Amino acid sequence: MARLVILSEGLTGKAHELAVEKTTIGRVDDNTFPIPEGSVSSHHCEVLVRGAEVIIRDLSSTNGTFINGHQITGEAPIKPGQILRLGQVELRLEETGPQKAAPKKLPDQTMVIPQGVKLGQEPATKAVAFDTKAFAKKSNVGTKIFLGVVILLAIGIVVMLVVLFK
Repeated sequence: MARLVILSEGLTGKAHELAVEKTTIGRVDDNTFPIPEGSVSSHHCEVLVRGAEVIIRDLSSTNGTFINGHQITGEAPIKPGQILRLGQVELRLEETGPQKAAPKKLPDQTMVIPQGVKLGQEPATKAVAFDTKAFAKKSNVGTKIFLGVVILLAIGIVVMLVVLFK
């Protein structure tokens, strides 16, 4: 399935899936894909999906319909990645179908993967001492100093405002 994605600033990212055979595009709300921009005609063009092919049909628009910079009159095919311009609005046709996964590359040779601990072969254990200082409560002296400075500044500003507006 294909979709049209708007590239123009202010409408960037707005998209429309071409899920039906005929999609109308224009400035007014009765279009299948309305684009509220002054350079787009009220009924600018139609997008026709015919199997795997996508066709653009200009509807005698005022500012023209262009595919990759070439103005179309009547109908013209558009391919994924090409830019459709309606007036000053640019859109890109994108393919949204399932992507084919790249085939997995098999190793050229057999690889030996080392194994972990086997039953009956317990690893040597070592006692670990925990440093209790690492879990001690942190000091809040820095936070207290910061709050004190902020409170003093706030009081100073309030006093200045009272003196200035007496």
